Amino acid sequence: MSPGDEHDYRSADRGGRSDDPYSTLGGTRQTRTRLPESDAGRPQARPARNSRSLVMIVGIVVLLIAALAFANRGGGSEDDASPGAKGRGGAGSAPTAATGTKPVQGKNGTIPSGFARDEQGAQSAAANYAVALGSAEMFNAETRRGIIDATHDPAVVSKLQADLDAAYSPSFYANVGLTEDGTPPPGLTFVSRTVPVGTKVVETNEDTATVEVWCTGLVGLAGEGATKPVTGTWFTITQKLKWTAGDWKISSSSQTEGPTPVNGDNRASTADDMADAVDGYGGFTYAR
Repeated sequence: MSPGDEHDYRSADRGGRSDDPYSTLGGTRQTRTRLPESDAGRPQARPARNSRSLVMIVGIVVLLIAALAFANRGGGSEDDASPGAKGRGGAGSAPTAATGTKPVQGKNGTIPSGFARDEQGAQSAAANYAVALGSAEMFNAETRRGIIDATHDPAVVSKLQADLDAAYSPSFYANVGLTEDGTPPPGLTFVSRTVPVGTKVVETNEDTATVEVWCTGLVGLAGEGATKPVTGTWFTITQKLKWTAGDWKISSSSQTEGPTPVNGDNRASTADDMADAVDGYGGFTYAR
C-alpha cells in the first residue's frame, strides 16, 4: 500500500513508459532492407527470417520474470529498501516501507483480526482499528458496541461502552446534522470515514505497543439541502495496544490535530457526486 514501493512508470532511467514503446515490440522501428533483384526467369530465394524481434521479446519476458521474482521475495535488509525507505536522518525504515507480508485473513465481524505478534502486526492492527472507530457505524448504538468489543482490551470495554453511550447524545448528533437517534435526515447520506496515511511505532515489547496512525478523514452529510456538508480533516491517533487473547487490542487511545497539508485547489464536488462516491467506493484492509 505504499507509493514508494511501486515501480515508477514515469522514470525514463528505469525503463518505464517514457521509453519508446515501439523500439522492441512489434518491430515498427526496425530498418527495412531491400534484397537484390532476382535473375530473370529464376525464382527468388526466400529471405532468412530476421530473429532480432524474437530475441528482444524473449529478453523482455526474462527480465519481467526476474523483476517479479525480486518484487515477491518479501522483506529484506535496509540496504535493499526502496528509495525513500530511509527515515529522517537516514536511520531506520520509513512508515510507508512495505514488508511484503500478506494481509491478515481473519475477521471479527467486519473488522480484520489475527494480527502478528510483532511491530508489523501492531501497526496493521492500529490502522484497521482507526478505520473502524472512525466509521459511520460508530454513530449507531448497536454497531458501536460491536466495534468496541472487537477492537478493545476486555478489561476496558465495559467502562468505555458506558462513556461512549453518554457521549453520543442527542445534542452531539444534532451538532453533526443527525436526528436524535443518530440517523441522517430523509434524502441525505451521513459520511464518516477515516483513511490511514501512515503508521509509526513509538514503543513496543512482547506484550504491549504504542502506535501512532496519521489519518485523513471525511465527515458530514451528503445530499441536496445538507446543512453540514462533507469536509476533510487531518489528525493523528495514538493507540496503546495490548496483546490479549491471541491478538492486539486497544487499552487506551488519544487524538491530536494534524499534521495538515496545505489545501489544494480542487473544485468541491456536488452533494450528489459525494453521496454516490460514498455508496460506490468501499474501504480496505490495512496491513504492512
